[in-house]
Amino acid sequence: MPTGAIPVRHLDQDSVTELGTAARALLDAFGGSATHPGLLTRVPFVAASLSEATRHACRPVDTPAGLFVLRGLEVDDGAIGPTPAHWSTAGDAGAVYDVVLLLLSTVMGTPIAWEGQQDGRFVHNIVPSPGHEEEQTGASSSVLLSPHTEDAFHPGRAHLLVLGCLRNPDAVATTAASIREVELDTKAQELLSRPVLPVLPDDAYTEAQGYDGAPPPVPTLWQSPDGPTLRFDPAYTPLDGASEEHRAAYGRLEAELSRVSVAVALTPGDVLVVDNDLVVHGRVPFTARYDGTDRWLKRSSVRVRGRRTRPPAERFEHGYGQAAVEAFA
Repeated sequence: MPTGAIPVRHLDQDSVTELGTAARALLDAFGGSATHPGLLTRVPFVAASLSEATRHACRPVDTPAGLFVLRGLEVDDGAIGPTPAHWSTAGDAGAVYDVVLLLLSTVMGTPIAWEGQQDGRFVHNIVPSPGHEEEQTGASSSVLLSPHTEDAFHPGRAHLLVLGCLRNPDAVATTAASIREVELDTKAQELLSRPVLPVLPDDAYTEAQGYDGAPPPVPTLWQSPDGPTLRFDPAYTPLDGASEEHRAAYGRLEAELSRVSVAVALTPGDVLVVDNDLVVHGRVPFTARYDGTDRWLKRSSVRVRGRRTRPPAERFEHGYGQAAVEAFA
């Protein structure tokens, strides 16, 4: 899998200092808690005051790759403590990076949280967890996390996925593939643009999996005014319900996404920004040690107002009863 040609934007030292100082000041004002409601209220005002250099680094993706890496943030490995064994035990560990991620995300758009995920936090801790090794969720480790659109089952899913690396000693790679780089014949494009199959809620949304409403069929591909976009999660798409011709087209799309996939091995301080309408992402398998040194990412999800990258019909979907909450609403 290729590892080159990944757009990298370097934060200069002034921007790094600015972000760290702002994050620590916010934490000091609100008892060190990144989830304090008062802190969340202040974040947009602080984000609005950030320098032009920082804001320019957070500009929209501008290549067909549909992603970029922000590089230059500093992580104190000793200060963040051991990698949590589960997101629920993380508490305020690495809180300064939660706030930095919130500030960056707010420059890019509006952070969102899910009522049914990680206690409604706006920044999630992504760590391998005992007993979850083979799931198709961020808590897994020993299996390939299949390339997918984040929260593909829901019409209110994020436009941008932001992954900040605190620890990655084994260089575990995030995989990414852009629909703007695939080659797909016209017939396959036409078939996959039809709303034939649903995308079901993944294992991180157990309540949604019990929703009583009929799963709505959705298109896998859509031609937006700016180019093709996709909504893709093969692990949770019941392909048996489609025709042989449709399944073959879906398989060709999978093969093409695999062909153009790149591997991004984040290092501490890297922030990967993925356009969730253009890029599917996953993760290679690894062996978790559960000794406090495992891979540890922070994740935020961002909506961007005014985007025209999704079919208008999505607004009528029920979302399996799940609600996304916008920060600062």
